Amino acid sequence: MHRFIILTILLSLALAGNAHLYHFISLFLFFHFCITKVNPFILHCLFVSDGGSIGVNYGRIANNLPSAVKVVQLLKSQGLTRVKVYDTDPAVLRALSGSGIKVTVDLPNQQLFAAAKAPSFASSWVERNVAAYYPHTQIESIAVGNEVFVDPHNTTKFLVPAMKNIQKALTKHNLDKDIKVSSPIALSALANSYPSSAGSFRPELVDPVFKPMLDFLRETGSYLMVNVYPFFAYESNADVISLDYALFRDNPGVVDPGNGLRYYNLFDAQIDAVFSALSALKYDDVKIVVTETGWPSKGDSNEVGASVENAAAYNGNLVRKILTAAGTPLRPKADLTVYLFALFNENQKPGPTSERNFGLFYPDERRVYNVPLTVEELKDYHDRPSAPVSGGGQQKETPAPVVSGGVSKSTTGNTWCVANPDADKVKLQAALDFACGEGGSDCGPIQRGATCYDPNTLVAHASFAFNSYYQKQSRKGGSCYFGGTSYVVTQEPRYGSCEFPTGY
Repeated sequence: MHRFIILTILLSLALAGNAHLYHFISLFLFFHFCITKVNPFILHCLFVSDGGSIGVNYGRIANNLPSAVKVVQLLKSQGLTRVKVYDTDPAVLRALSGSGIKVTVDLPNQQLFAAAKAPSFASSWVERNVAAYYPHTQIESIAVGNEVFVDPHNTTKFLVPAMKNIQKALTKHNLDKDIKVSSPIALSALANSYPSSAGSFRPELVDPVFKPMLDFLRETGSYLMVNVYPFFAYESNADVISLDYALFRDNPGVVDPGNGLRYYNLFDAQIDAVFSALSALKYDDVKIVVTETGWPSKGDSNEVGASVENAAAYNGNLVRKILTAAGTPLRPKADLTVYLFALFNENQKPGPTSERNFGLFYPDERRVYNVPLTVEELKDYHDRPSAPVSGGGQQKETPAPVVSGGVSKSTTGNTWCVANPDADKVKLQAALDFACGEGGSDCGPIQRGATCYDPNTLVAHASFAFNSYYQKQSRKGGSCYFGGTSYVVTQEPRYGSCEFPTGY
């Protein structure tokens, strides 16, 4: 009894300060209880997990997938108890009926306008697509839109009104206490993501969107849905980000200069950047659900890191972290729900090869690679790292070459690195974040009010940051790569009155 009192006091002290001490004492108390209580459930006690929850995204942009009934059987056979879908297909929702699997459904971006402008549309949508199936199909949340801020159709202003009308419709059907309403954001919604302690939302979105949306989430007891992809950050910055750091493998870690916390993986760093952004706006009480994260098993030759081995390591080590460990360095008690992307490889998705190869399973239901999905499977899980593998399956031995069409330093005098205006905006934002963060670019001139802030566009700001990194690296081969979002030019870039440096 005296030992228990002393440990309780120590635990209280740990809660007030050292997160590592907190975890150590918590585990000590847990196992002390297990081994000192003589009861028939001791083995269960040893293997119980108080971590988070793992779900999976069930995308269907393919023409060779099994029926929804077979998919539900697959989910159950793998011990998956949560699934997220990108619509409200009746065949899928009917197949999930009675399965015990919790479901997140989606109201597509193209319906945001109608849901925002017409409460009757929102009410009818909820009646047809939610109330008609609940509770036999255990719909637990509605994703209103998906990554709306990067939607080229400019639907941002309709987001919060649509969420409110969907919530009112749930209230009308007495479902508002059982089903949460939110909207997944991409990490590009952050103005800063490195270091994590400096995380902040894009200033132009704060007052018109984020504050009213976060007020709504707080009032309804919901959570912020976030899509995070360490793969894109690594792919764009493989010369400055350790692969072990991206894959949750042993590494010395990175200390955040703002809060002194040491990060041992990129996933935690990205999530804590969102927590910091919430804290900066005084919304520390709003929780986070990771609605998408994953790693491709195959990619084009310039998609650094896309391989079966890396995908297996990322997803396997992530599952182990979520199911057995608590939270992040900034929020050690935040048990996260995480949805892996995705259930299947989808052969009709546009874009680079990686887009069609994020699946855990082939369409014939074979696993693409072995990865644990439950606490039981974790008992026999071992990550077996070998040499780093780049996109296309070749070992990464030399820096990535300058993208096609670029001009190397050896063939010209002055050269500059600029952003490709046709690059994927999510990848471009991720590359900009890391150029200004871990890349060490001089991004002061593109801050609000500074000499190169105007024009205030992603391409202009990324161009300045990329060039700063390129020049600091002495314009060496591979330093103007950023995952294929940039290229070298021989004529000085011109963005307003901004001058691009040619050396440091």
